Amino acid sequence: MKAQRHYARGEPKRIGNVVIIASMLLSLLFLSFIKSHYCGSGSSHVRSDVHLNSVVNTNEVVRHEERHSTDSTVEKDEDEEVQINPAAIGTVSLADVNNRPICFVPTKRSETCDAKGDIRIQGSTATVFIPTITQEHKIKPYARKHDEFALSYVKEWTVKPSNGDQAPPKCTQKHSVPAMLFSSNGFTGNLFHDYTDVLVPLFINTYPFHGEVKLVVSQVKSWWIKKFMLVFKQLTNYDIIDVDNDGEVHCFPRVIAGPTYHKELGVDPSKTPTGFSILEFKRMLRTAFKLERAEVVVKRKPKLLIISRKKSRRFMNLKAMIEAAEKLGFEVKNAEADMNTDPPTFARLVNSVDVMLGVHGAGLTNMVFLPVGSVLIQLTPYGNLEWLTKETFKDPAPDMGIHYIDYFVQLNESTLSEQYPKDHPVLKDPTAIHTQGGWDALKSIYLDKQNIRPDIEKFKRTLIEAQKLLRSKKKHHVQMH
Repeated sequence: MKAQRHYARGEPKRIGNVVIIASMLLSLLFLSFIKSHYCGSGSSHVRSDVHLNSVVNTNEVVRHEERHSTDSTVEKDEDEEVQINPAAIGTVSLADVNNRPICFVPTKRSETCDAKGDIRIQGSTATVFIPTITQEHKIKPYARKHDEFALSYVKEWTVKPSNGDQAPPKCTQKHSVPAMLFSSNGFTGNLFHDYTDVLVPLFINTYPFHGEVKLVVSQVKSWWIKKFMLVFKQLTNYDIIDVDNDGEVHCFPRVIAGPTYHKELGVDPSKTPTGFSILEFKRMLRTAFKLERAEVVVKRKPKLLIISRKKSRRFMNLKAMIEAAEKLGFEVKNAEADMNTDPPTFARLVNSVDVMLGVHGAGLTNMVFLPVGSVLIQLTPYGNLEWLTKETFKDPAPDMGIHYIDYFVQLNESTLSEQYPKDHPVLKDPTAIHTQGGWDALKSIYLDKQNIRPDIEKFKRTLIEAQKLLRSKKKHHVQMH
């Protein structure tokens, strides 16, 4: 008689195994649920479908900002590297042994070197040691490559192979996060250059790291670093390294040397790793300076800020301008920004107004603090300077969600008419003065020697246009001649 199988002990054991396996599957499902809801993806910013041109819906701009604001709070995966957008490389000036770009020129305005591995920075010799290259390369880490005069104030750094006959210096400071190397010299101290040459390019390179990057500064100006410390605290979670004077050899897993420039006061989303734009830069500034307004809310009595100047390009009839604006229903504020201006205080003033007006100059850089839907009025001094005012402040305005009005100063509104005879080339043919004398002649005559007396009726028409734009949901450029 055959022996029979005994299931009395075997069946409970099988059931137990099933229960254990089922429990493990449920646990995995639960962990996946938790990760999807509370852990961020490496690319915490989705590419925006909003491209602000001269005509853009301001509601879309605000929604774009809100979406990126929400995404930026998601924690970045530690093991996912920030990659270079191939569209940002431009011309390669140095490649490694595997023909990968190390140094490249995205635009004529800047050169950036980006290397990974055992990268060493020695400030005393102004050298970056890279193991994967075979030749030296020189770089000045300041975003004004096309300007020899500006670069004459910037220290040159050597990018050098570290696997040659001579061993690289030993590490005295080891770091676990990437480094961003830049110079704080050049034209810093002029507000426009502070932003367009340094702060915006730095943002382009550091924003994707969400603070997990160290700022390594050459030619430190302590007063300048202190002035913008609130901004730097948004770019990095660490203390700033004064690399020229600390006597250390810093070792990093990655080094980016030389901030990347896209355009004046601007960020090209098509060249950034995650599609972020100048709107994220403005949001960062609002956080840094504790600014309250992201967008304009139309009020019965809008606020107008007149950016005045004490030296050149002064308003000669400022009192009449203020009176005219007040009669049109504006609450008027008048202020001047200079090197001694406290950035947070002035930023809050600019952010509180609906319309900002001023003659072309560095003070208009404060447009970065204007809320979406506000109006910028730029007075272009007499002298065929439209190309200059267009590139510096007109072109950046739409990307920032700002309405823009051109006010072209005519000869009868300029004090140049009192300084030269009517048939003088300075008045009759400004273009010839530009061509013959270059930038120095242009600056000394049309910028440094000219003051403005706006025609009050024309000025009032301009403010009426600004009131219309405040009520509009579209971005427009308006020209007043």
